[in-house]
Amino acid sequence: MFSAFERRIAFRYLRARKGERFVSIIAIFSLIGIALGVATLIIVMSVMNGFRQELLGQILGLNGDVGVYGAGGNISQYDAAAGKLMKIPGVISAIPIVQGEVLMTGPHGGAIGGMARGIQPQGIAQLRTVSRHIVAGSLSNFSGNDIAIGAGVGTQLGIAVGGTITLVLPQGNATIIGTIPRIESFHVSAIFQTGMAQYDSSFVFLPLQSAQTLFRTPNAATQIQLFVKNPDKDGPIKAAIPGVLSGTPVNIVDWQDSNNAFFAAVNVERNVMFLILTLIIIVAVFNVVSSMIMMVKDKTADIAILRTMGASSGSVLRIFFMVGASVGVIGTAIGFILGVVFCAYIEQIRLFIQNITGTQLFNPTVYYLESLPAQLEWRQVIEVVILAIALSFAATIYPSWRAARTDPVEALRHE
Repeated sequence: MFSAFERRIAFRYLRARKGERFVSIIAIFSLIGIALGVATLIIVMSVMNGFRQELLGQILGLNGDVGVYGAGGNISQYDAAAGKLMKIPGVISAIPIVQGEVLMTGPHGGAIGGMARGIQPQGIAQLRTVSRHIVAGSLSNFSGNDIAIGAGVGTQLGIAVGGTITLVLPQGNATIIGTIPRIESFHVSAIFQTGMAQYDSSFVFLPLQSAQTLFRTPNAATQIQLFVKNPDKDGPIKAAIPGVLSGTPVNIVDWQDSNNAFFAAVNVERNVMFLILTLIIIVAVFNVVSSMIMMVKDKTADIAILRTMGASSGSVLRIFFMVGASVGVIGTAIGFILGVVFCAYIEQIRLFIQNITGTQLFNPTVYYLESLPAQLEWRQVIEVVILAIALSFAATIYPSWRAARTDPVEALRHE
């Protein structure tokens, strides 16, 4: 496509000579702008992807992919119902749960609102978000009066493993002197830290039978949480549940229904960030246009000489197209390398900057996560690279066309 002669001339024009430093500086800044734009776009999109994936994993790890709730009441014969649900293709586990809101108090005073979940020992073992993030104590003897609390709950109430936490229910017992709230004390046998401050500071887990007694739901569960192989394709599983539990009226809510607004906001933010950061590349591309136009004006005499030596207008067009495209391709390549390397070491970079500045760059109480996630999606990275190269190529068309239309006679006459 490009002859050796054209490549040689284009390479020579890329090297600045005496008297051409200004044009070269503009081209260098254009290259840096494209590189920074591509790198920034890759980094930000990767962080947004990682943020969504981490949140999805944490939320689904604690709440399940599909929730089966009793319609107008609780689910009796929950063990049999869970066994039936396990037979649905794609279901990994079915965990009966008794759940309710409580007021939690510690031995030193203070109170916080939260959520108490009753769960069987094998169920909490399958709940990997909790069972794999035990920071104190153990779940090996999770029964009777034991309870597992989040690290945030323990910090706020000043409770450690071996301590006592009291759960207060507003739905109390009616007496002759009025309604008295139900109060139960539990022995803290384990403390977990999922990494999501929202859950660590408000969730506690207790044995299923204890929760049934506390919430007055004997021999019943308020819900059954299902974990499936592919959460993004849980439609057939939801459709099969009513047939499997025929005779038991249930409401079915999957993770997309319960977190739809949250993840929709994350997707909108990701798309908006993509559009905004694309403007960085576009600005850099306009610099390529301006530097190319200045180069064409500076090389008018050279173009005239090339034409008189027999170079065609197409050959001149390809020479200047190659010059401008080289800036875009080199800048995109540098930006690609910077973006990928930065994403690979983003957490180490964050910690380094934190140690140098002494400031907290990523507050887990605000972002729900304790580390800065980054997940590269190569399809997305390739789209960014193609976009940058396409814009760079488009930016060189007009200056190259203008160079090709230069009249050698008029150019030499004005020299």
